[in-house]
Amino acid sequence: MKKVKHFILTKSIGLYINFLSFVNPEKATGLAYKLFSNPREGRLIDGQLPTILQDAETSRINYNEHQFQTYTWKGNNHTILLIHGWESNASRWEKLLPYLKDTGSTIIAIDGPAHGMSSGSEFNIPRYAEFINVAVEKFRPNALIGHSIGGAACVYFQYKYENPLLQKMVILGAPSDLQVLLDNYIKLLSLNSKISLLLEKYFITTFNFKPNEFSGKIFGQKLKLKGLIAHDTDDTVVAFEEANKIAGSWKHAEFITTTGLGHSMHDDKLYQRVTAFLSE
Repeated sequence: MKKVKHFILTKSIGLYINFLSFVNPEKATGLAYKLFSNPREGRLIDGQLPTILQDAETSRINYNEHQFQTYTWKGNNHTILLIHGWESNASRWEKLLPYLKDTGSTIIAIDGPAHGMSSGSEFNIPRYAEFINVAVEKFRPNALIGHSIGGAACVYFQYKYENPLLQKMVILGAPSDLQVLLDNYIKLLSLNSKISLLLEKYFITTFNFKPNEFSGKIFGQKLKLKGLIAHDTDDTVVAFEEANKIAGSWKHAEFITTTGLGHSMHDDKLYQRVTAFLSE
């Protein structure tokens, strides 16, 4: 019954946006982008943090009009920065943390824009990359680990900012192409071709790129640091082919295929391989 209600709701929203595209294109575009970029889950409440985050030292970084939350588990001078994905927060690393702590490293996780305890209502990869850049400049990590869109944001961050201090990057279940994400969204809501064109124009005007130009396949060609890419063949959220695109262009990355882990990719053997890669 929940699936039926969700289907009816998404199609009804799509019909409304399609109608608006003819009578008020600007409003239709704004609504379509808002639904695409505003997460509905992943928020945390101050004073009610998950146990794993209660054990960390917390701080907030001011960046322009935004604030974002950081969590630190202190270790040695080797530092690893963790970047979560869509509708998630820093607590998603609970199962990986014990493996990373065993390496003796200092572990730092951040809450992305509009997630966890960070400010804002809009999430997009360019802004996330800006958050990552500020965190990298402050904490000077040796390695990044990103999951899902967090992984895509890591790839874009290094493509754009080319931080010379980073030595390694791990991305888990990450998408490559913004166009694929946008096409899936348009299909989910059954949006018409007019809205599709309006959204493309919005990205060009707002971010100065077309959706089909924003691709991990393109960004990966510029990455010089060592990488580890892992993706599950049973991932129903991000298609396995997305990882192939990134791996095919990132010359210095190893590609690991898993089966049966789904999108979360929580697995002891995988995490052992991740820590081994970071320790090499």
